[in-house]
Amino acid sequence: MNLFQGLNTSASALTANRLRLDTIAANIANAETTRATYVNGQWQPYKRKMVELSPKSAQSFDNFLQAAVGTVTGQGSEHGVRVTSIREDNTPLKRVFDPTHPDADAEGYVLKPNVDYMKEMVDLISASRSYEANVTVQNATKSMLMKALEIR
Repeated sequence: MNLFQGLNTSASALTANRLRLDTIAANIANAETTRATYVNGQWQPYKRKMVELSPKSAQSFDNFLQAAVGTVTGQGSEHGVRVTSIREDNTPLKRVFDPTHPDADAEGYVLKPNVDYMKEMVDLISASRSYEANVTVQNATKSMLMKALEIR
């Protein structure tokens, strides 16, 4: 087992959660953006983005348990999480009646982004709590390593 495995694992989670927080911030900032991308001669509203995470290694809990007990050796060195992709949410765009809006169609409706503030706030709280938990893991690991250096 690598001495810095705990630090590396929580560092990967910190990086992933930082990207989640940045993506959520972009979603909230563009919640009213009706001209985000230009497709086929027409402006399209912003579409909500979501970060997908996956474990770095595909090992099961049983493999980790057996490695900890010592019945299996050769466990992979890749621990933590990684960002698999940042994909667009395919929920339908909001159709709002606002005939005074410059992007309104002939019937007076405007397509607005599919960003839901409540979903974003729930995701924001989840990502920030996960970030805080991993900072706590980092600090605890540093403290244990410092105490180990004091052993005579």
